[in-house]
Amino acid sequence: MKPIIAPSILAADFANLQAQIEMLNQSSADWIHCDIMDGRFVPNISFGLPVLEAVHKHARKPLDVHLMIMEPQLYIEQFKKAGASNITVHYEACTHLHRVIEQIKAVDCKAGVALNPHTPVALLTDIIQDIDVVCVMSVNPGFGGQKFIQHTYAKVAELRQLIDSRNAHALIEIDGGVNEETGPLLLAQGADVLVAGSFVFQATDPPQTIQNLKNLHS
Repeated sequence: MKPIIAPSILAADFANLQAQIEMLNQSSADWIHCDIMDGRFVPNISFGLPVLEAVHKHARKPLDVHLMIMEPQLYIEQFKKAGASNITVHYEACTHLHRVIEQIKAVDCKAGVALNPHTPVALLTDIIQDIDVVCVMSVNPGFGGQKFIQHTYAKVAELRQLIDSRNAHALIEIDGGVNEETGPLLLAQGADVLVAGSFVFQATDPPQTIQNLKNLHS
């Protein structure tokens, strides 16, 4: 199985966002990863609903919306209306995680849960069968272009074991520091989805870089 590739537009040129989305449309990317940051859950602010709506107008690939925000349960319906296909919330931001997952499914989106680098996989044991995507943060969330955290490989292996042992169907998504070196090692541990931001958008040939990621195997 080829990996699902989800370029993160956090690293795109926002002055030419339509052109960047058109490039992704024509590339072998599978999803378009959209990082929403509120300056509270993470120490950075990215973009919100109006930009997501604008992206959705031009995108021909599913929008994989990653909510790095406090109280995501207040905005699920709005992000669906803005064009989200997948909505991922952070374990650390949800006191009532199961309820938020149900909320996401109720608006007919795939439900994702993201784990910060310090958050153990075992905390998902009781809920893994309800999740469509688990997003493992391989950098501390908030900024692009950070160094990959090596412990991620073991974490992915542990998560793969949990999913398989429960006959769950969750996809394992990796966000942060993904490139042609880390990618195959992550796939070898059981990853399904690779998010890449600066590695794609700062490349001399982004479509070819996306294709190279698509061609990776463990």
